Amino acid sequence: MRQRQHEAVPTPRADVQAQAQRWVVKIGSSLLTNDGTGLDLAWIARWMEQIRHLHRAGKEVVLVSSGAVSAGTALLGWSQRPGDLASRQAAASVGQSALIHHYEKILQQVARPEDPPLHCGQVLLTHDELRNRKRYLNARNILRVLLDRNVLPVVNENDAISYRPIQLGDNDTLAAMVCNLLDADLLVLLTDQDGLFSADPRRDPDACFLAEVTAGDPRLEAIAGGGGSGVGTGGMLAKVKAAARAARSGTATVIAHGRHPDILPELVEGKAIGTFFRVRRPVLKARKRWLSDHLRVPGSLILDDGAVRALREKGRSLLSVGVLRVEGEFHRGDLVACRAQDGREIARGLIDLDASVMRRILGHSRAELEQDPTIADSVVIHRDNLVLADPTGDWTPRQSSRQPPVSVPNPGQEPQEGGATE
Repeated sequence: MRQRQHEAVPTPRADVQAQAQRWVVKIGSSLLTNDGTGLDLAWIARWMEQIRHLHRAGKEVVLVSSGAVSAGTALLGWSQRPGDLASRQAAASVGQSALIHHYEKILQQVARPEDPPLHCGQVLLTHDELRNRKRYLNARNILRVLLDRNVLPVVNENDAISYRPIQLGDNDTLAAMVCNLLDADLLVLLTDQDGLFSADPRRDPDACFLAEVTAGDPRLEAIAGGGGSGVGTGGMLAKVKAAARAARSGTATVIAHGRHPDILPELVEGKAIGTFFRVRRPVLKARKRWLSDHLRVPGSLILDDGAVRALREKGRSLLSVGVLRVEGEFHRGDLVACRAQDGREIARGLIDLDASVMRRILGHSRAELEQDPTIADSVVIHRDNLVLADPTGDWTPRQSSRQPPVSVPNPGQEPQEGGATE
C-alpha cells in the first residue's frame, strides 16, 4: 500500500511534478466538445499522444473524462444539450459508448512501433459506489488491476443512471475521489482557463494570476467564486474544492489550460504552467479518507459544548450523554454529521445506533442519563470511525489545525516566484 508523510518543508513544485508516478488527468466538457455538441477529435488525438508520452516516461495515468452527454447530443441530432434529466441520461447512454470508442481507436493510432500495448478500460461510477465501503474497495481494486496491466482507465460518472441522491455532481469531485482511492501523486485538472486568478479575468482586466497556493486554504473558495464555461458542471470553485479534497491523500494539483501545447509533457518536465496546489497538511489514512469523501449524509447529531471539546481536543469517542438532538433518519452503520449547536459541522462518523434508538435515549432527562451508566456511556460513534473537520470545514486529522497558514497575494500585489494559484 502506498503511504506518504509530508515533510515540514514542501518539495518544490518542479520536483513534485517530475517525480509524480501516479497521475490522474481530468479533461472537462468545455475542452472535449465543440460548443457543447460533438467531440473535438483533433484535440483528443493530441491528449492521447501526450498520455502515451507519460507512459513512455514510466508514469501511471488515470483519465477522468467528461463529454458523454455532449457526444450523445450530437449523435442523436439534437441542436443543444437537453435540459431535462431523462434526455440527459439518454444522451449520456449514447455518448459514453462513442467516447470510449474514440479514446481506444485514437490511442492505437498515435502509438509508436516500439510502444508496449496500451488499451482503454472504462470505469463508470456513482456516489453509491463510493459511499458503500465494499463497493469503494472494489472500485479501488479494479483501478489498481487496470494500472498493473498497463491499461488506461477512463473514468466517468455513470450519467445514464445518475440522479441527484446518488450523483457526484461534477467530474472535478470525481477526479479528486479517484486520487484518494489510489493515493495518486498528482491531479491535473485541464480546463478552458489558464488557472486561478484573483478575480474572473473575463470580467476584470485587473485580475491577478495566482501561480502557487496551498490546497485547502479557505480564502481560495472566495477567490474562485462563480461558475464555469456553461458547458461543464464544475467551474473554478469545484476545482478549488477538488484540490482540497485530493490533498487528503497527499495529492498535489495543477489547474491548467488543456489546449496549451504539450501541457502534460511540459508538466512532467517540471515546468510551471497553470496553478499549482501544494500539499502542506498531514495525510488522512485510507479509511478516514473514505469517511471524509461522502458528499451527503442522511442525518445529524447536535452536540453540547462538552462533547465538541471531547472530540476536537481530546480525540475521544462520542457518547450519548453529549448528544442534544437528532436530525434526519439513519440506521446503524450509516455516516452521520456531528454538529455544534450553531450548526457548524465538527465531525462525521459511522453511527452505532439507529436514529429511533438515539431518540429513545434522548427521551431520558439529564439526571437519568447521569445516573444510568448503561445509557449515558453508550458509544454513539467510536473514535476509529470518526473523522474531524478543521475550523474551515475541510476534513483533516485532529492535529492539522496546527499547520501554519499560507499567504495568498492580494489582487494587484506582485506574486512571489510567479505568484500563488489554485
